[in-house]
Amino acid sequence: MMEAAIHTPICGRPAGEVRQALLQACEQLVTPERAPTVRELALAAKVSVQAATDTVKNLKRAGLLTIVRKRRVSYRNKPVAEYVPINPWAGGLGHSAGSGALAAVLQSWRR
Repeated sequence: MMEAAIHTPICGRPAGEVRQALLQACEQLVTPERAPTVRELALAAKVSVQAATDTVKNLKRAGLLTIVRKRRVSYRNKPVAEYVPINPWAGGLGHSAGSGALAAVLQSWRR
């Protein structure tokens, strides 16, 4: 008989850490001229592209990230989305109070 440990999947970071790492990376990488793509977020957060893709979808659905525009990149035929964080505490609370205002500006450029 095989031991159960052989069939146990090897897991990376817990889901909460991936989420936090991606949000922090997004806050650090966003500028008025450019916002990070999923691949750039994965690289900055040091997670796999697949984990970043799945987590970014969940963050977008939860209302914590939004797409501001699309950008052409060399590694893909279609333009890729650029993401910015939506900070629910943008009124001056928390450590990144200005990112909510930045997200609003970037969102207005999208329209």
